[in-house]
Formats: sequence, structure tokens, C-alpha cells
Amino acid sequence: MISLPFVGSERRIELNPSKIVALGLNYRDHVAEVGHVLPGHDGTVAKREVPSEPLLFAKGPNVLVGPGEPIVIPRSFLARSKIAEPRTDYEAELAIIVGLRMRRVSPDEALSHVLGYTCFNDVSQRNIQNGDRSGWFRGKSFDSFGPIGPAVAPGESLGDPQNLAIECRLNGRTVQHSRTSAMIFPIADLLSYISWNMTLEPGDIVATGTPSGVGALAPGDVVEIEIEGIGVLSNPVTAD
Repeated sequence: MISLPFVGSERRIELNPSKIVALGLNYRDHVAEVGHVLPGHDGTVAKREVPSEPLLFAKGPNVLVGPGEPIVIPRSFLARSKIAEPRTDYEAELAIIVGLRMRRVSPDEALSHVLGYTCFNDVSQRNIQNGDRSGWFRGKSFDSFGPIGPAVAPGESLGDPQNLAIECRLNGRTVQHSRTSAMIFPIADLLSYISWNMTLEPGDIVATGTPSGVGALAPGDVVEIEIEGIGVLSNPVTAD
């Protein structure tokens, strides 16, 4: 369970989601780069197309860590798995905290069910993500692979969540920079789509995808994610 403050308030929220629903390939510039980021297990590079509907995957709630807590790269496990060139990446994302139960809501209704917004790092072990025939779940769900925070911004104070600057810095160098307006599937449409596939419960987390510029993490790094109106989420990187 992670405790986060609300922006500009002493009030806090305890995050204990029943599920984390994440979105892949939701920025066109990331779609363009991802073929090079995710080579196939046979060494080939697949051409990635802009998806025609949201590409959903799950992360386990065990991934959640708060501001300042370490992202732990499972180096010894990867060595035992005989992965010759392991790669674990950062991904800066806007996360949505569900406030009201959502089942089959319309896009017009969706944002009124949101409790608030925060920063999220969708840490991804690329070799396993790309190699598992069952999908992305295992490569996305190692312990500590979901830093979140530093605070939750309620929708009424944040303004338009579809027009926020989002940035990632690795050891002080800007590596991702975009705006949430560049999403392929807007937030309201995305929440509606998910709610027609599964019920979202209060406290559930929806991660909305990452822009281009994803890259590898190494022990000793510090990764920062900053989203306009929310703050800076900073986490060191260690090896297990």
C-alpha cells in the first residue's frame, strides 16, 4: 500500500488497487520507435502500426513503490535466465486514480468518475516482455516496477488532463518530453473503453501510455518523471 498526499493539501490517499490497467502504444512517436526498442526474440524487428483500439495490459499491484523508493532491477534472476543482454526501461506516464465505480460509462461520463491524476513509471523488462508468448504481464510486473507519485492532483484543480506537459529525466538529462494532448486515445475515451471490458473499482489505477524516448536503466541511475500540475516523481535504481 502506498500513501500519497493530494497536491496542495494535508489530506492523503492510501493506494491499494484491485488492479492496474496499463495502455501500450498510445503516442504515435512511441509507436514509431518501438520496433527498435523491442526486437523480436529471433532478432528480427517487427513493424509496429498505430493501434485501431486501445492496447491494454495488466501490472500487478506488487509493482507499486512511492517517491524516493528504489527501482530494483532483478539482475540475478536475469542472469539465471541466461539473458545475455538484459534491458530494463523507464516509461514516463500519466496515471489515473479511479474515484467512483466505472462500468459501461460513456466518454462524457468518464472524467466525473476520476479521483485524481499522478505520475507513473511503467518500468519494463524488455527481454521478458518481448519473449513471453503469454503477453507482457511478467516483464511489467517485477516488484518495484511501478513507481507512483509524488502527489495526486484532483481533476478540478488540475485543469485539462489532456493538455499537460510530461517529461522524464535520467540522471538530470531530459530523455522524454511531450504533452498528453499527443495521446492516440484520449483519457475519456480510454476510460470508457476499459469500463466496457471490465469494471473499474475505486482506487484502481490506469496508466495511459508513454511518449517516445524510452531507454535503459542501470544500477546507480536516478530517474525523474515530471508532469505539469502534479510534481516530480524521483526514484533511484538498484540491483537485487
